Amino acid sequence: MYRLKLPELTKQELKLLNIAKEKAIEEVRIDPDKIPDPAERRNTIMREVLKILERESKGMYISPGRLTHLGEAAVRDMIGYGQLDPIIADDQLEDILVTAVGKPVYVYHRKHGMCSTNVVFESEESIKYLIDKMARVVGRRIDQQTPLLDARLPDGSRVNATIPPVSLDGPTISIRKFRKDPLTIIDILNLGTISTDFAAFLWLVVDGFGIKPANILFAGGTGCGKTTTLNAAITLVPERERILSIEDTAELQLSHKHWVRLETRPPNVEGRGEVTMNDLVKNALRMRPDRMIVGEVRGPEAQTMFTAMNTGHDGCCGTLHSNSAVETISRLTEPPMAVAPIMIPALDIIVMQQRIYHRQKGQIRRVTEVSEVTGLEGGKPQLSRIFKWNPRTDVVEPTGVPSKIKRTIAEFSGMSGSEIEIEIEKRAAVLEWMKHQGMRNIFEVSGVIQNYYRDPAETLKRVRAEKGAKRR
Repeated sequence: MYRLKLPELTKQELKLLNIAKEKAIEEVRIDPDKIPDPAERRNTIMREVLKILERESKGMYISPGRLTHLGEAAVRDMIGYGQLDPIIADDQLEDILVTAVGKPVYVYHRKHGMCSTNVVFESEESIKYLIDKMARVVGRRIDQQTPLLDARLPDGSRVNATIPPVSLDGPTISIRKFRKDPLTIIDILNLGTISTDFAAFLWLVVDGFGIKPANILFAGGTGCGKTTTLNAAITLVPERERILSIEDTAELQLSHKHWVRLETRPPNVEGRGEVTMNDLVKNALRMRPDRMIVGEVRGPEAQTMFTAMNTGHDGCCGTLHSNSAVETISRLTEPPMAVAPIMIPALDIIVMQQRIYHRQKGQIRRVTEVSEVTGLEGGKPQLSRIFKWNPRTDVVEPTGVPSKIKRTIAEFSGMSGSEIEIEIEKRAAVLEWMKHQGMRNIFEVSGVIQNYYRDPAETLKRVRAEKGAKRR
């Protein structure tokens, strides 16, 4: 169980808390929106609330420590998310799930998996109040005419909320949290999600020597980590390139200076003003992108994206929900995406990822299959598996099948197949060095990668020198 230390309030304290909140709303003349720093905003309002609590508690036997607890509770209710506030603040949580009145709130912990909590909402009104508050914060409305809310909170978390009549057992809240410090290629190497062999290959094909960067889809089920792996892969893009990301709800976190973020917009209450993924993909093509990243491919935007791939816009990446590389092709070619099969070979690589229960390690995320689209045969796209996860060794291993994209990069760059393999080995050495140096921060990792692009010989010299020094 994920247990919060929740102070039990006496009737007297509860009454005082409600009075303090009412008085604060009437008396405190501070506009929270004018204090951008969240910590400063809380501290400023907390000081005012404590003044009210001290004034209203005269004659009561309430200790300063209890008054502080009451002040924190008041501030959580006023400018935070009430009972969920301390949970939302925990960076070790991935998901927060409010399922019904009288049932515990569930959380998905990065280390411990799904856990119940000791936080329980006692009334539908308290959940609905919180949903309305979240909707107001993001400038949306949720009511019986529009009983669904899907939005991004100011801290970057994604919230999905439902109310009756669509949720039969009462209002629900699902919050997907994103790390403030995003996982890098070194992090997912350390976690075992990918192997060094695959990471070095991925670095080569994402780069493509600037001549033929690969078009890649990262596919898998919900919560398998495909967006995290996509984010880690994009940090391998040279900093000279202009990146445009298109998402329903902004999740990507990059260190590139030349990065433009685009996000869809739902229609307003009159049904106007909607901006769809397809609108943004079409518009992005007019913004001179070197790289176009589509957060989740699932509708007509797939056709626009594949048209771009087929007309020279290489280096496109995105995610897609599916369970295998074969299913990925089926989903792409069938409605609502309906990409013509003849256009599919513009996609170079499909990276499949899954969330797996391991007997010794518990819940793990692994890249389980990496397949290349090798062409058409009888009008059907053909696949060739070049990496596969070995459950016995828990390693993503090369299958030994020759890689089409490596041949293409060799051809475009004027290098031989053996020279390409040597380049992959060099990049693997750099990745292993960063791993053993304990580098993992996005700026550290990106710095080494960009240094390699600028001067590979100097970067390798540093790697070898520091490895040699350690051996001595």
